[in-house]
Amino acid sequence: MSSTIHGAVAAGHSATVAAAAAVLRAGGNAFDAVVAAQWCACVTEPVLTSLGGGGFLLAQSAGGDARVYDFFVHTPQRKRPRAELDFAPIDADFGTAVQEFHIGWGAAATPGTVRGLFGIQRALCRLPMRLLLQPAIDLARRGVRVNALQAYIFDVVRPIYLRSEAAARIFASRARPDRLVDDGELLRLPQLADTLEALGREGEALFYDGAIAALIDAACRHGGGQLRRDDLAAYRMIERRPLTLDYRHARLLTNPPPASGGLLLGFGLQLLQRIAPGGFDLHAGDSPARLAQVMQASNEARLRSLASGHFGDQLLDREQIELYRAHILGRARAYRGTTHISVIDAAGNLAALTSSNGEGCGHMLGDSGIMLNNMLGEADLNPLGFQQWTCDQRMTSMMAPGVIATADGRRIALGSGGSNRIRSALLQVTCALVDAGLPLEAAILYPRMHCDDGIIHTEADADRAGAAALADFGVLQRWPERNLYFGGVHAVAYGPTGFEGCGDPRRGGVAEIVVD
Repeated sequence: MSSTIHGAVAAGHSATVAAAAAVLRAGGNAFDAVVAAQWCACVTEPVLTSLGGGGFLLAQSAGGDARVYDFFVHTPQRKRPRAELDFAPIDADFGTAVQEFHIGWGAAATPGTVRGLFGIQRALCRLPMRLLLQPAIDLARRGVRVNALQAYIFDVVRPIYLRSEAAARIFASRARPDRLVDDGELLRLPQLADTLEALGREGEALFYDGAIAALIDAACRHGGGQLRRDDLAAYRMIERRPLTLDYRHARLLTNPPPASGGLLLGFGLQLLQRIAPGGFDLHAGDSPARLAQVMQASNEARLRSLASGHFGDQLLDREQIELYRAHILGRARAYRGTTHISVIDAAGNLAALTSSNGEGCGHMLGDSGIMLNNMLGEADLNPLGFQQWTCDQRMTSMMAPGVIATADGRRIALGSGGSNRIRSALLQVTCALVDAGLPLEAAILYPRMHCDDGIIHTEADADRAGAAALADFGVLQRWPERNLYFGGVHAVAYGPTGFEGCGDPRRGGVAEIVVD
């Protein structure tokens, strides 16, 4: 008896993938599956994504138009005096570096996840929301085993989560209460399960006009935050046309402005086409140096634009420069903790969803099981310092969920976490897919590099001879093994050889070809 293939799923946790696969088997399409998976990701990857954060879905319907559903966070309608804010620095130790974050109720921007997922369900899905919520409810109530990657992330944000007694009660290790849950421990989130069940009964109004909106208003009003009920009531998901980028013989659809990630990826691809007009040979000895040249040029152009208000490089398409200047410059930016989900179904619908909660604001929202984002605590908000953002404006993000159509008939949904490494990870995977024609898994596993602030970071298995030439571009830092620093590109595809899927091992990725 032959099996039926329902599609493919890739995400950052096995339980998230399993939930999406079950929805496909139950007759849901790729959009049903990605919505169910995102609810689950709030349980399985609670530091990276949350009901209190936001994100983007790039949806390509089979035989139809592609759309981006922007449900990213939004700045408050008014600023509270700095002296009244709950807004404090926290040092997070990544092992190789210590980074300062700012948290507190004053760091929270208006969340978009709940409104976004309900809007996507109405626009694209076949199945009722209560059914799409159920896998996450079950996971939150019975518990999910923490994997090694999530344990590492919990350890990094320990100063944030142990700052609050309520967060410590939920996320502290049972074996070592001075630490957060560790690899292999069972994490139960019964309060979040109750909230998800209530959303299934009452809908998004619970969050934006009802009891949760009241909780957010009271916590921020009395605790030093900036959000109010009218911020929540006014929040809307925005439907946008994707940014279209042509690279060699392929077409990439990605996140448009006011997000910056897709446009910066486009800058890099345009530069690469000019540096290597006959095609980019991924295996050539000079390929690391050429990639470094592209990454540095993109970084320098972005920094010049921030300083001068102009994105000025004569090689770049003028229309894209104008997009950057008109829609991105001056907006508050959010670059932090992120995860991604990709789904393709048997009908050819593709869904690429990237989301983030920053690192979390450090406070639990009453007994809801929700921690709001800390997007207003990003150091990249403004070179002049915090509280420089414009009121009532969608924040810009490096997140760049996308779909690639290649000349050989492959259609690929992909995206990445990784802060400002998102664009370098996607640039390199795109080159591996389009220039080298590699299978999906090989393209994602191929060694990566990233240029940042005069340092050239390379993975341990990068070509040593080619990497040696990078000394001309900065100080070379070779990482001992693959690391989440270099992003996490979770992707699925369909083409002449059938379905493919790969979850990036750098970020605990898992993929499944969904069959009966």
